[in-house]
Amino acid sequence: MKQVEFKNEQVVMDALKRGLKVEGRLWLEETEDGKFIIWFQQYDRKPRRLYCDRLIRKLEHGWVRESVERIKVFESIPKDLGTPRVISIMDREHQSAKDALIDRELDLIEFC
Repeated sequence: MKQVEFKNEQVVMDALKRGLKVEGRLWLEETEDGKFIIWFQQYDRKPRRLYCDRLIRKLEHGWVRESVERIKVFESIPKDLGTPRVISIMDREHQSAKDALIDRELDLIEFC
């Protein structure tokens, strides 16, 4: 039976002692003198960057926000108001959302 040696053992053991899970890849290499070395390389994972949405305008029953890729409109209207009133509130809220987007565009334009 050939002797097996483990490389990067201290790095892996330190992470395991801290209670972390160590993800990576493991492979076996044979040296010139016939010994086998088990290599472990930890994955270099970067944390995801979460971007917060920027509030454009708060509406009566929701909000209009801007993310990196999208304009988001949220509305939550109580059911007990009845269908005709809900429809009129939706029309008013959508008009307010449109006005907020127009104001946003005007704020980005530099006037002389």
